Amino acid sequence: PLNIRYPKLIKPGSVIHEMVLNIDIAPTVLDLAGVKIPSQIQGRSIVPLIRGNDTGWRKDWYYAFYEFPGPNMVPKNRGVRTERYKLIEYYEEMPKEYELYDLQEDPKELHNLYGDPRYRDLTERLMKRLNELRTETSEA
Repeated sequence: PLNIRYPKLIKPGSVIHEMVLNIDIAPTVLDLAGVKIPSQIQGRSIVPLIRGNDTGWRKDWYYAFYEFPGPNMVPKNRGVRTERYKLIEYYEEMPKEYELYDLQEDPKELHNLYGDPRYRDLTERLMKRLNELRTETSEA
């Protein structure tokens, strides 16, 4: 969730359902200030979403968690998140380990669906997308 108050552009009580990330804040502020957004910024301005004229908004996003050992003691992992699903790859494990969750049916991520034949096509699509996103962000 992200709350924004900007009366010049946003009506009170407005709701946008697209997924936005913390990396979208800087380009949004730059956009609102009329400053050119540097090409190396990975996020996107949400001003077009606010104005209701962005039809090409992200449908998924990539993340990497690499602070191990650290306060949370979570093994290094990366993944792809859609509105409904999350695929996690523990890339330093040998062999690699994976988790797949249906966040609509299992929001607490208690039932790993990875390896379930019913989710084979979905898993393949998400694995492909994970690799595409890694390439886009120079993580490959």
